[in-house]
Amino acid sequence: MANLEQHRSRPLPSGPLTRAADADGSLAPVSVVIVNHDAGRLLADCLAAALAQARQVILVDNASAPVPFESVAARFATCPRLTIIRSRVNTGFATGCNRGAARATEPTILFLNPDCILGAGSLTRLHRELVGGDKVGMVGGLLTDAGGREQGGARRSIPTPWRSFVRGFGLGRLSWLAPRWFSDFYLHREPLPARPVDVEAVSGALTMVSRDAFDEVGPWDEGFFLHCEDLDLCLRFRRAGWRILFVPDAAAIHHRGMCGRARPLAVEWHKHQGMIRFYRKHFRTAYPAGLFGLVVAGVWLRFAAVAARQAVHRSVAALARIPAWHVREALLESEGLRQAEAVLKPRATASPTLPS
Repeated sequence: MANLEQHRSRPLPSGPLTRAADADGSLAPVSVVIVNHDAGRLLADCLAAALAQARQVILVDNASAPVPFESVAARFATCPRLTIIRSRVNTGFATGCNRGAARATEPTILFLNPDCILGAGSLTRLHRELVGGDKVGMVGGLLTDAGGREQGGARRSIPTPWRSFVRGFGLGRLSWLAPRWFSDFYLHREPLPARPVDVEAVSGALTMVSRDAFDEVGPWDEGFFLHCEDLDLCLRFRRAGWRILFVPDAAAIHHRGMCGRARPLAVEWHKHQGMIRFYRKHFRTAYPAGLFGLVVAGVWLRFAAVAARQAVHRSVAALARIPAWHVREALLESEGLRQAEAVLKPRATASPTLPS
């Protein structure tokens, strides 16, 4: 975690500092592509860390709100190594990546989330492994939260429908019986390797590719709006014969979920649509039609459960925001109404008894 500690302990560079780094030739021959949508002020930290290490940074903004995006963009406006591409509509992550890659001038491209802060030296470390290995076409680094804990997704296996079923129903606890059949596709619970290792997939939040491999395999699939486009790219790289490495000492802090925090249900909708597209594209013919139908139904059942859970959380949060005095007044008012009704309501009287 040394890289992360170094990053936290020093001020984030910008302006003259980034130009000074360029002058001494210490920048990695990498084009960093950042696709942003309402990442807020975290974007400034992301840009500063990237500009401190890369020869070129390309920011593709997918229709972010002007505040605070424009103030962040203005802060770095004088840096000649930064290119900003603005989109009036949110075209999705994959489309944004392709737009940025089209403007890249370096032989290596790093696709970086706007809520990711590169650790000191991480870019050079990733680049060294990418160009130094035989048939290595993609590398990814260690993603942690702000406390230094490794996040899931930075090193993983491809989540086939079967592996997703195992994870969804908690069957991973049976991996000791048959690791091949019951292992989880997330690998972050395994010990951190001491050196770079081959993996089936890395996270799109921190993905470096060689231009040669990217041109051979093809661009990001723009049919994905959000989620699973990184898995699709990883699978296509491996099928084309390119290796993918996870580099444990190339670290970045990932403030996960910042871009979608205002619209969590929409994010989940696009995620589950991405799952369906990924499964249909790569596994539809590998499973019987009936079984694949169950897979699709399971994905949408999962979405329904997530949506219901979010609705409960929103309701609880809304109640928690009601001031205590407002609740007390409402109760007193309700009690007052009940007392008034008791006074005004005619009392029931017995029917008069006629004399016989």
